[in-house]
Amino acid sequence: MKCDTRQATIDDLDSLAEIFSLYRVFYKQKPDIDSAKSFLFERFEHRESVILIATVPDQNKIIGFTQLYPVFSSISMERSLILNDLYVEEGYRKMGIAQSLIEAAKTFGKQIKAKGLELSTASDNKSAQRLYERNGFERDNEFYHYFLSLKK
Repeated sequence: MKCDTRQATIDDLDSLAEIFSLYRVFYKQKPDIDSAKSFLFERFEHRESVILIATVPDQNKIIGFTQLYPVFSSISMERSLILNDLYVEEGYRKMGIAQSLIEAAKTFGKQIKAKGLELSTASDNKSAQRLYERNGFERDNEFYHYFLSLKK
């Protein structure tokens, strides 16, 4: 299916909050459109992320999105982007929408001269892994990733 991709703006907030809530439900979170809207508003307000959306041509219906967060490397002294979220509404999966969003993320990264895109996915999410590997993402076998919870 052909879709249009573009960078989301604050004008997309209501529709974006709905699909963002669906994304969180996919990851076993409770539906909460109000909190989703608040979270996304803060990302826009503080310019902390870039959200790319896929829409049905000639409609304003958001059918997928990816959210990119900038990070910086002291070693290479370059910017990279963390592709933190990628979601396509269930009825539009396996139609090339996720591929279009990845292409849009790659294009955006090149435009801002980013070193690359980084992501992580669940070890059992085989379809996502195949998609990422088809797009040239390489699994990191050199570094271990750690996390320290500060909410204990």
